[in-house]
Amino acid sequence: MRRIKSYASESGYVYEYFYAGHRQWRDELGGGVEFEFRVSAGREQWLPAAVVVADRAVEAWQAAQARTLSSTERYAVAKLALFEAFDQRAAPPETALEVRVSEAGVGAIAERLGL
Repeated sequence: MRRIKSYASESGYVYEYFYAGHRQWRDELGGGVEFEFRVSAGREQWLPAAVVVADRAVEAWQAAQARTLSSTERYAVAKLALFEAFDQRAAPPETALEVRVSEAGVGAIAERLGL
């Protein structure tokens, strides 16, 4: 049974989402972790939403902070990046959503989390 949560975005839409898992991710610039969510703005249609947290973005933050970002903290970064994507959209996505967290994004989210 999936635990469905909700998020009231700045755009006024209330999204429902659940965590579907994670997997290793790789592109031509390196690797990272892809966190998979399913999202809906009305439970009629559930769409995949992938949040990629690249190793290079995390490593830059870790070097600046002189500490390691735990796997739980990396998940928290991904989840807040998903919320930011919801906030920035005027309307719910109609197709799959992909979010890539930049080096600056990791730093800003980590600061919001008090890390």
